[in-house]
Amino acid sequence: MDTVFKGEHLLPGQIGQFFIVLAFGAALLSFISYLFATTDDAGKPKSTWQTLGRIGFYINSVSIIGIGACLFYIIYNHYFEYHYVWAYTSRSLPVRYIISAFWNGQEGGFLLWIFWQALLGLFLIWKSGSWERPVMTVVALSQVTLATMVLGQNFLGIHLGSSPFLLLREFMAGAPIFQSADYLSFIKDGQGMVPSLQNYWMIIHPPTLFLGFAAMVVPFAYAVAGLWQNKYKEWVSPAIPYALFASMILGTGVVMGSFWAYESLNFGGFWAWDPVENASIFPWITMVAALHVLIVFKNSGHSYFTATFLVLISFVLTWYASFLNRSGILGDTSVHSFTDLGMFWQLVTGIMIFLVMSVWLLVWRRKELPITKKDEETYSREFWMFVGSVFLGLSCFHLIVVTSIPVWNAMFGMNIAPPADKARLMHYNVIQSSFVFVITVLTAFTQFLKYKKTDVHRFLITNAVYLIFSILVTALVVYTSGLYKLNFVFTLVMCGSVYSTIANGKVLADAFRGKFKLAGAAVAHIGFGLLIIGALISAGTSTVISINNTGENYSEEFAKEENPRENILVYRNEPQKMGDYTVTYLGDSLNLPDHFFKVNYRRVDAAGKVAEDFTLYPKVQVNKGSLASSPDTRHYLFHDLYTHITMTNSASTSEEKGAAGEEEGAPKDDSKDYDPAVPHQVAVGDTIRFREGYMVFKQLNNGVKLQNIAASELLVSVGAEMEIHSHGQTYHSAPVYMLKKNGQVFDFPTKVEEAGLKLQFTKIIPEKKQIEINVYQQPESAKKYIVMRAIKFPYINFFWAGTIIMVIGFILSIFRRNKEVKVA
Repeated sequence: MDTVFKGEHLLPGQIGQFFIVLAFGAALLSFISYLFATTDDAGKPKSTWQTLGRIGFYINSVSIIGIGACLFYIIYNHYFEYHYVWAYTSRSLPVRYIISAFWNGQEGGFLLWIFWQALLGLFLIWKSGSWERPVMTVVALSQVTLATMVLGQNFLGIHLGSSPFLLLREFMAGAPIFQSADYLSFIKDGQGMVPSLQNYWMIIHPPTLFLGFAAMVVPFAYAVAGLWQNKYKEWVSPAIPYALFASMILGTGVVMGSFWAYESLNFGGFWAWDPVENASIFPWITMVAALHVLIVFKNSGHSYFTATFLVLISFVLTWYASFLNRSGILGDTSVHSFTDLGMFWQLVTGIMIFLVMSVWLLVWRRKELPITKKDEETYSREFWMFVGSVFLGLSCFHLIVVTSIPVWNAMFGMNIAPPADKARLMHYNVIQSSFVFVITVLTAFTQFLKYKKTDVHRFLITNAVYLIFSILVTALVVYTSGLYKLNFVFTLVMCGSVYSTIANGKVLADAFRGKFKLAGAAVAHIGFGLLIIGALISAGTSTVISINNTGENYSEEFAKEENPRENILVYRNEPQKMGDYTVTYLGDSLNLPDHFFKVNYRRVDAAGKVAEDFTLYPKVQVNKGSLASSPDTRHYLFHDLYTHITMTNSASTSEEKGAAGEEEGAPKDDSKDYDPAVPHQVAVGDTIRFREGYMVFKQLNNGVKLQNIAASELLVSVGAEMEIHSHGQTYHSAPVYMLKKNGQVFDFPTKVEEAGLKLQFTKIIPEKKQIEINVYQQPESAKKYIVMRAIKFPYINFFWAGTIIMVIGFILSIFRRNKEVKVA
């Protein structure tokens, strides 16, 4: 007999699963209908198959919205009977992170991808005109493939995908807890969200990134349609605006990820060449290369095969990036990758569907592809744009080969160890910097070339002037920033970036004088140049200012995962000199699930005046028994000051909960936390000295009321108001003394954690007009401290500003190319 489980909310999950199946079926219907509309009804202005394809896609889109509504409903209501809700949320999560929990897991990520692709498909139905049938065939096929990833159904003995509506008892079938019909009474909360993901960037970064992934299908679909329909040239113009859009959005999503890493992770930077980070830029690099070659073909008729290949491979690499991230194959080499949910071979199948389609079309049409027999002029813009695209492709090829080492090991039984930590950083930095140098130089001098043919004499003179000026500016930047102390390759990259920025600045100036169509590319190149300049200076010349000059590591645990030389120990309320600053650990604050540490920075100028005084709040969460640290940053116009906690003996989150419980009437024995009491008999105005400072007895407060004790029972109820001074800070405390009418005496001690004190009001001595205060001090060994690391990132705003400028350039280019399509 089946167990009837109590308290489960099955209806929203059943509705959601119905919508998943409906979305898959509708996408399949749309794909088949558009396929027949393209093949059987080609050329007919109206087609029943086309109408059916549209209906199927509309149903698919509505179903996806239904899936999202059901999933958000169970997440928001904390229905922990669903595995997805239990695995990625908790009751303590703020609403903003409950929203981001939607895409926290693999299933949610695929749903986000499907959702964006549905919106793009609806836009194409509206705007693509005669291209609708072949283009939507490809988009619908992509929807079918993605829908299988969340289907969660068995088909011919094969389990397809993982449903977000899978019940916890189904995911953990056989676990003893599910033998009880009321198992939900034992599940009070979910596992929660990984601390590093509890950041506002994770609310906007994944949606942007997945929109970029989804947008990659559109230029791919146009390229497939062009090859399929023998319209080899016609597809290029309408595809370019979509390729620009996909590049802009995906690039923005990647940089948002670096913002998140900079603010949430503690490796001290914005890019670590992590395999998942690398995978996210594969399709971006190849699509940017494709864009330039598409423009070359459009203007000169050259490089058609290269342009088409790059567009096709960009979408295939989008799937390959998803495979690396979601198949579990990078589990030992990346901190960002998901574990395998049984989708390994499904993801491989997805890659093969679009890879085989691309290869087959290129081979099938190889003899008919446009070929220009006339050689390109060496002094032409299109020739060097093609060369630049080749170098972009080589850059991507290097990233793919090294990032895919776990794949090669799995495929061929090899045992190659990927470069680790510092070796990995140096490997990627040097090799990729070499590619970037070539690319930035090309984006500079090509601006002085014209399409088809250029006046060589004029080009050489103009180019030489700007190059010499760029070298002078680079020398100044490299010397003042200290970049010259690093690898010489970085100096070359700086020179190329400065050269690109100045040369494109000249083009932008020309655009303001009437050549406005040149503005988009110039602005995008200026943004890219500034981005590289900011990355080089901030990452290459960042300075650790938290230098441990004591020569001691304090303990075996001291910054064990860091360089002990780059971490300082700061006791609470004891100012510590750190570079130009004096830092003081002021204490903690708890805002579950975050544990914030108050770190005050003070800088005094040569005249002895306080030039800066501010407090940072780096935070720590307890995550599966270990501390997960997130930094806090002070932003300036020309640098950032970055601080994170690497070690602490302060109370953990669970201990803080216990302390909170103590205040609510659940006292615990804390006598071991303090030295033996020292009694003091004092009158109003008297001073009591202790190890960390002194306190003054200010006055008695009569008629103190405490919860659960009726005033009618009391004969005396007074509080001793104490003013505590410790390490330049002032605190107030008022321990309470009570005498009941039945003769019972009670005292209620108070703690001043910041000063390491507990105060107990034990006696009133009326004949002396004095009271007795017992002072408990925490022992020296129990003093709270933090170990912290602080880094100065100079000129990092060039990196962020360059990103914004590059996006503006993409937007301007989209408007320009879209106008050209309308004119055509």
